[in-house]
Amino acid sequence: MFYKNPVVKGFYPDPSVCEANGRYYMVCSSFQYFPGVPLFESGDLVNWKQIGYVLTRESQVMLDKIPASGGVFAPTIRYNNGRFYMVTTNDTLHKNFYVYTDDIYGEWSEPIFVEQGGIDPSLYFEDGRTFFISNGADDEGVSGVVQCEINIETGEKLSKSKTIWQGSGGRYLESPHMYKIGGGCYLMAAEGGTEYGHMITYARADSVWGKFEGYAKNPVLTNRNKAPYIIQGIGHGDLIQDKNGDWHILCLGFRQIGIWQPFHNLGREVFLVPVQFDSDGWFTAGHDGTCDEGYEINGDFEQVQQNEYTFENTDWSIDWCKLRKPVDGSYELSENKAVLHGTDITLDDTDSPTFIAMRQKDFCFELSCNVSVEGHSEGGATVYMTENSHYDIAVRSGDNGFEAVLKLNIGCVKHVQNVLPLSSPKAGIIVRGDNNSYKFFVSEDGYDEKYLGSGDTKYLSCEVDSCFTGVMLGLYAVHGKAEFSEYKCEYK
Repeated sequence: MFYKNPVVKGFYPDPSVCEANGRYYMVCSSFQYFPGVPLFESGDLVNWKQIGYVLTRESQVMLDKIPASGGVFAPTIRYNNGRFYMVTTNDTLHKNFYVYTDDIYGEWSEPIFVEQGGIDPSLYFEDGRTFFISNGADDEGVSGVVQCEINIETGEKLSKSKTIWQGSGGRYLESPHMYKIGGGCYLMAAEGGTEYGHMITYARADSVWGKFEGYAKNPVLTNRNKAPYIIQGIGHGDLIQDKNGDWHILCLGFRQIGIWQPFHNLGREVFLVPVQFDSDGWFTAGHDGTCDEGYEINGDFEQVQQNEYTFENTDWSIDWCKLRKPVDGSYELSENKAVLHGTDITLDDTDSPTFIAMRQKDFCFELSCNVSVEGHSEGGATVYMTENSHYDIAVRSGDNGFEAVLKLNIGCVKHVQNVLPLSSPKAGIIVRGDNNSYKFFVSEDGYDEKYLGSGDTKYLSCEVDSCFTGVMLGLYAVHGKAEFSEYKCEYK
């Protein structure tokens, strides 16, 4: 069967995957968003359904007042002896920790911290022992992929931290994962930085402590020299074997807004790449060591994509998320309506504005909803990359009555693009996006659309904003109450 990449669209970076009881489970980074670490389930590695989040309580993760791209970095999910583990880094605190659950659909434990530094932690289980792996520096100050043995019940280190591999020579060695395949230990990592030079490399050894021999043709997977090409940044992957015995890498990558425009605004997405082992036990990935737009693989499946999102067909606790440390009393969320109670905290702040959003999942879309405000308040929709970069269309009230406003925020430039008087505190707002721009409209009667202006997609890109996230399509309120209804976001 043939599938198309990416298999999960939108800002879901750093995928990690495990298999349990005939199903596959995947987690991704969430940075400053709460709940943390989105959790997915699949029966075929191609179709993924989000079933919740791992970090759902404030006691599990500290996100208070952190800037964009801080917070929860690359997670790893593993299954051992009937228990799921998710290990990650809170980069704001510079601490690695893991949580666990015996019920993948239930709550996860309180965090258990491990006194080993670095980021991108992983767990490897072998013969009743647990090894904790990250990238950083060992107890002797040697940098690379660092490993120690731990007590999985307590997180206590049972050995010194030791560097076991220093990569193939690329910068920013990260994303280490260990696997036992055919009696040998394989160590896969990423190098080159999570930008256009990103790549996956690996090494193997006879035992968990090495000595590790690098694959002679590293990198095994990269799109760094594949140009002009929409798919770039391929790296940070995890190996998984499917039910047919075939191997795959789930990895991150991003799609440029155009072949000749090196900007990406959707964030880093999830790509699936087939893997082939040779007779000597080394493996290759993709058709030529690169990630293509799709592949033919064994299996009986039909790739399904949801193209329309409404209040009625989404789950507030799964499909949507908030920023940092949200105030629960600010949100009244029902099947067909969202009432947001804004505070003085705005989208420009590194605190927690009244904001709820879904990831932008493709370039071309139309978002529409009705919004009404009460008092001296502002409520609307935002195309949000970070606190520094976002485009906002809103209805607001002031001393001179009601008005629709379009604000374009790019870095240190905060610009009111257009203001249009309204006859009442209620209007329809519309955002239409494509590869190159977002266009904003307002309507008072449901038919007579008035154009407020546009903003280029490239200014909400990771290349311009220097961030690790992706665009979120959100609803927000400031200074008072805003009510949203008839929400629809349709991808073309």
